[in-house]
Amino acid sequence: MGEEETKHCDQCGASASASASEATVLSQLRLSEVLKLKESQNAESSNSTLTITRQGGTTNPSYPLDQDLDAETDNINTSIDRDAVLARVESQKRLALIKAWEENEKTKVDNKAYKLQCAVDMWEKTKKASTQAKIKKIEENMDRKKADYVEIMQNKIAETHRLADEKKALIEAQKGEEVLKVEETAAKFRTRGYVPKKFLSCFNFSF
Repeated sequence: MGEEETKHCDQCGASASASASEATVLSQLRLSEVLKLKESQNAESSNSTLTITRQGGTTNPSYPLDQDLDAETDNINTSIDRDAVLARVESQKRLALIKAWEENEKTKVDNKAYKLQCAVDMWEKTKKASTQAKIKKIEENMDRKKADYVEIMQNKIAETHRLADEKKALIEAQKGEEVLKVEETAAKFRTRGYVPKKFLSCFNFSF
Protein backbone atom coordinates (compact mmCIF):
# COMPACT_ATOMS: atom_id res chain seq x y z
CA MET A 1 0.00 0.00 0.00
CA GLY A 2 2.87 2.42 0.77
CA GLU A 3 4.48 1.97 -2.64
CA GLU A 4 1.14 2.42 -4.47
CA GLU A 5 0.36 5.59 -2.51
CA THR A 6 3.87 6.91 -3.22
CA LYS A 7 3.53 6.18 -6.94
CA HIS A 8 0.06 7.79 -6.98
CA CYS A 9 1.41 10.91 -5.24
CA ASP A 10 4.34 11.07 -7.69
CA GLN A 11 1.97 10.85 -10.66
CA CYS A 12 -0.34 13.48 -9.18
CA GLY A 13 2.59 15.80 -8.53
CA ALA A 14 3.90 15.30 -12.05
CA SER A 15 0.44 15.91 -13.55
CA ALA A 16 -0.02 19.06 -11.47
CA SER A 17 3.41 20.31 -12.51
CA ALA A 18 2.64 19.59 -16.17
CA SER A 19 -0.73 21.35 -15.89
CA ALA A 20 0.86 24.41 -14.29
CA SER A 21 3.53 24.55 -16.99
CA GLU A 22 0.90 24.16 -19.68
CA ALA A 23 -1.24 26.94 -18.20
CA THR A 24 1.75 29.28 -18.04
CA VAL A 25 2.69 28.59 -21.65
CA LEU A 26 -0.89 29.05 -22.85
CA SER A 27 -1.26 32.36 -21.03
CA GLN A 28 1.96 33.66 -22.58
CA LEU A 29 0.93 32.49 -26.03
CA ARG A 30 -2.50 34.05 -25.75
CA LEU A 31 -0.93 37.36 -24.78
CA SER A 32 1.39 37.25 -27.78
CA GLU A 33 -1.56 36.31 -30.01
CA VAL A 34 -3.58 39.31 -28.80
CA LEU A 35 -0.64 41.63 -29.44
CA LYS A 36 -0.22 40.31 -32.96
CA LEU A 37 -3.94 40.69 -33.66
CA LYS A 38 -3.80 44.30 -32.49
CA GLU A 39 -0.83 44.95 -34.76
CA SER A 40 -2.77 43.38 -37.63
CA GLN A 41 -5.81 45.59 -36.93
CA ASN A 42 -3.61 48.69 -36.86
CA ALA A 43 -2.16 47.67 -40.19
CA GLU A 44 -5.66 47.26 -41.63
CA SER A 45 -6.76 50.72 -40.46
CA SER A 46 -3.67 52.33 -41.95
CA ASN A 47 -4.22 50.54 -45.26
CA SER A 48 -7.84 51.76 -45.46
CA THR A 49 -6.72 55.41 -45.39
CA LEU A 50 -4.37 55.10 -48.36
CA THR A 51 -5.35 56.98 -51.57
CA ILE A 52 -4.54 56.22 -55.12
CA THR A 53 -2.78 58.96 -57.11
CA ARG A 54 -4.11 59.29 -60.58
CA GLN A 55 -2.75 61.13 -63.61
CA GLY A 56 -2.80 64.95 -63.42
CA GLY A 57 -1.42 65.03 -59.86
CA THR A 58 -4.81 64.85 -58.13
CA THR A 59 -5.63 62.39 -55.42
CA ASN A 60 -8.92 60.54 -55.24
CA PRO A 61 -10.29 58.27 -52.54
CA SER A 62 -9.78 54.52 -53.05
CA TYR A 63 -12.16 52.86 -55.40
CA PRO A 64 -14.62 50.31 -54.02
CA LEU A 65 -12.92 47.52 -55.99
CA ASP A 66 -9.55 48.37 -54.52
CA GLN A 67 -11.07 48.52 -51.07
CA ASP A 68 -12.60 45.08 -51.53
CA LEU A 69 -9.27 43.69 -52.69
CA ASP A 70 -7.51 45.27 -49.72
CA ALA A 71 -10.12 43.92 -47.31
CA GLU A 72 -9.88 40.45 -48.82
CA THR A 73 -6.09 40.59 -48.66
CA ASP A 74 -6.26 41.71 -45.03
CA ASN A 75 -8.65 38.87 -44.23
CA ILE A 76 -6.31 36.36 -45.85
CA ASN A 77 -3.32 37.78 -43.98
CA THR A 78 -5.27 37.74 -40.72
CA SER A 79 -6.29 34.12 -41.32
CA ILE A 80 -2.70 33.17 -42.12
CA ASP A 81 -1.43 34.94 -38.99
CA ARG A 82 -4.10 33.24 -36.88
CA ASP A 83 -3.17 29.83 -38.27
CA ALA A 84 0.50 30.52 -37.66
CA VAL A 85 -0.20 31.60 -34.08
CA LEU A 86 -2.35 28.54 -33.45
CA ALA A 87 0.31 26.28 -34.95
CA ARG A 88 2.95 27.93 -32.78
CA VAL A 89 0.72 27.57 -29.71
CA GLU A 90 0.16 23.89 -30.45
CA SER A 91 3.88 23.36 -31.00
CA GLN A 92 4.84 25.05 -27.74
CA LYS A 93 2.07 23.21 -25.91
CA ARG A 94 3.33 19.92 -27.30
CA LEU A 95 6.91 20.76 -26.28
CA ALA A 96 5.74 21.72 -22.78
CA LEU A 97 3.87 18.42 -22.42
CA ILE A 98 6.89 16.48 -23.66
CA LYS A 99 9.11 18.32 -21.17
CA ALA A 100 6.70 17.57 -18.32
CA TRP A 101 6.55 13.90 -19.35
CA GLU A 102 10.35 13.77 -19.49
CA GLU A 103 10.71 15.21 -15.99
CA ASN A 104 8.06 12.83 -14.67
CA GLU A 105 9.76 9.80 -16.20
CA LYS A 106 13.16 10.88 -14.84
CA THR A 107 11.61 11.20 -11.38
CA LYS A 108 10.20 7.68 -11.70
CA VAL A 109 13.60 6.35 -12.73
CA ASP A 110 15.29 8.08 -9.78
CA ASN A 111 12.71 6.71 -7.34
CA LYS A 112 13.05 3.20 -8.75
CA ALA A 113 16.86 3.31 -8.51
CA TYR A 114 16.65 4.64 -4.94
CA LYS A 115 14.29 1.84 -3.89
CA LEU A 116 16.55 -0.77 -5.46
CA GLN A 117 19.59 0.68 -3.69
CA CYS A 118 17.72 0.62 -0.38
CA ALA A 119 16.80 -3.03 -1.01
CA VAL A 120 20.45 -3.88 -1.72
CA ASP A 121 21.57 -2.10 1.46
CA MET A 122 18.99 -4.01 3.49
CA TRP A 123 20.08 -7.31 1.91
CA GLU A 124 23.73 -6.53 2.68
CA LYS A 125 22.97 -5.72 6.32
CA THR A 126 20.88 -8.88 6.74
CA LYS A 127 23.56 -11.10 5.21
CA LYS A 128 26.30 -9.54 7.31
CA ALA A 129 24.28 -9.95 10.50
CA SER A 130 23.53 -13.60 9.67
CA THR A 131 27.20 -14.33 8.92
CA GLN A 132 28.35 -12.62 12.12
CA ALA A 133 25.86 -14.70 14.11
CA LYS A 134 27.19 -17.90 12.52
CA ILE A 135 30.79 -16.89 13.29
CA LYS A 136 29.89 -16.18 16.90
CA LYS A 137 28.12 -19.53 17.21
CA ILE A 138 31.13 -21.35 15.73
CA GLU A 139 33.48 -19.55 18.13
CA GLU A 140 31.26 -20.49 21.07
CA ASN A 141 31.22 -24.13 19.95
CA MET A 142 34.99 -24.10 19.49
CA ASP A 143 35.50 -22.56 22.93
CA ARG A 144 33.21 -25.16 24.48
CA LYS A 145 34.98 -28.01 22.65
CA LYS A 146 38.34 -26.54 23.60
CA ALA A 147 37.33 -26.40 27.25
CA ASP A 148 36.07 -29.99 27.10
CA TYR A 149 39.27 -31.15 25.40
CA VAL A 150 41.45 -29.31 27.90
CA GLU A 151 39.51 -30.93 30.73
CA ILE A 152 40.00 -34.36 29.16
CA MET A 153 43.74 -33.74 28.78
CA GLN A 154 44.00 -32.52 32.36
CA ASN A 155 42.17 -35.62 33.54
CA LYS A 156 44.62 -37.75 31.56
CA ILE A 157 47.54 -35.92 33.16
CA ALA A 158 46.03 -36.45 36.60
CA GLU A 159 45.46 -40.14 35.83
CA THR A 160 49.04 -40.51 34.63
CA HIS A 161 50.32 -38.85 37.79
CA ARG A 162 48.15 -41.17 39.91
CA LEU A 163 49.42 -44.26 38.12
CA ALA A 164 52.99 -43.05 38.46
CA ASP A 165 52.51 -42.55 42.20
CA GLU A 166 51.01 -46.03 42.52
CA LYS A 167 53.93 -47.56 40.65
CA LYS A 168 56.43 -45.62 42.76
CA ALA A 169 54.66 -46.77 45.93
CA LEU A 170 54.75 -50.36 44.70
CA ILE A 171 58.46 -50.05 43.93
CA GLU A 172 59.09 -48.62 47.39
CA ALA A 173 57.11 -51.45 48.95
CA GLN A 174 59.04 -54.05 47.00
CA LYS A 175 62.26 -52.30 47.94
CA GLY A 176 61.31 -52.41 51.61
CA GLU A 177 60.46 -56.11 51.39
CA GLU A 178 63.72 -56.91 49.65
CA VAL A 179 65.76 -54.85 52.14
CA LEU A 180 64.03 -56.63 54.99
CA LYS A 181 64.74 -59.98 53.39
CA VAL A 182 68.41 -59.07 52.95
CA GLU A 183 68.66 -57.98 56.56
CA GLU A 184 67.09 -61.25 57.76
CA THR A 185 69.46 -63.28 55.59
CA ALA A 186 72.46 -61.30 56.85
CA ALA A 187 71.38 -61.94 60.43
CA LYS A 188 71.26 -65.68 59.73
CA PHE A 189 74.70 -65.53 58.19
CA ARG A 190 76.04 -63.78 61.28
CA THR A 191 74.50 -66.33 63.57
CA ARG A 192 75.92 -69.26 61.64
CA GLY A 193 79.22 -67.62 60.71
CA TYR A 194 78.55 -68.38 57.11
CA VAL A 195 79.75 -66.18 54.27
CA PRO A 196 77.46 -65.86 51.26
CA LYS A 197 78.90 -67.50 48.14
CA LYS A 198 77.40 -65.00 45.75
CA PHE A 199 79.15 -62.17 47.55
CA LEU A 200 82.51 -63.98 47.41
CA SER A 201 82.13 -64.82 43.74
CA CYS A 202 81.46 -61.18 42.97
CA PHE A 203 84.66 -60.07 44.71
CA ASN A 204 86.70 -63.13 43.69
CA PHE A 205 87.77 -64.03 47.24
CA SER A 206 89.80 -67.12 47.64
CA PHE A 207 90.73 -68.98 50.82
